[in-house]
Amino acid sequence: MGCAHPAGEYTSMAYTIEQSEKMYQGRAFQVRRDRVRLPDGGLAQLDIVEHVGAVTIVPVDDEDRVWFVRQYRHATGRDLLELPAGTIEPGEPPEMCAARAILDELGMRAGTLRKLGEFFLAPGYSTEYMHVFLATGLVPDPLPGDHDEFLSVERFPLAELDRLVQAGEIQDGKTLAGIYLLRLPNAPAKA
Repeated sequence: MGCAHPAGEYTSMAYTIEQSEKMYQGRAFQVRRDRVRLPDGGLAQLDIVEHVGAVTIVPVDDEDRVWFVRQYRHATGRDLLELPAGTIEPGEPPEMCAARAILDELGMRAGTLRKLGEFFLAPGYSTEYMHVFLATGLVPDPLPGDHDEFLSVERFPLAELDRLVQAGEIQDGKTLAGIYLLRLPNAPAKA
């Protein structure tokens, strides 16, 4: 449990990793357990999911429709409506991953990819860093689907996105963030 600090009194303090041990190695991530010396001298054990990073794509076609995928997510026990996304391969630039992911998930190629923003997905326990791209100039370029991925493609007019969010039809965090970033005027993009 953390200590509350009155507004304006908190400053970033040094945390020192005294020991780090790999606990699990998976296909897309690994888990490590860190023994950390806290700023007050105490010790804490923290489990961290190490992830290479990912992209989320906001595909908007010439009719101002946003393309989504609906797929079963086992951790939630339900189908979720999500923006297309992909995990960055080691050494792969995020832009290349975005181009690959939209092709893999939608069977579409983007004429233009523009970065909308980036963020940590779950910084309390994960290193996963998400890059969000706007994809326009969509043209069909179908590929065979991944053997372990079963999804359907759905399109909604931009004007319907607020209704989908308010109705709870979109519950995926990266999708909610992508919709928000899309709405920002001249959305800032870090290089």
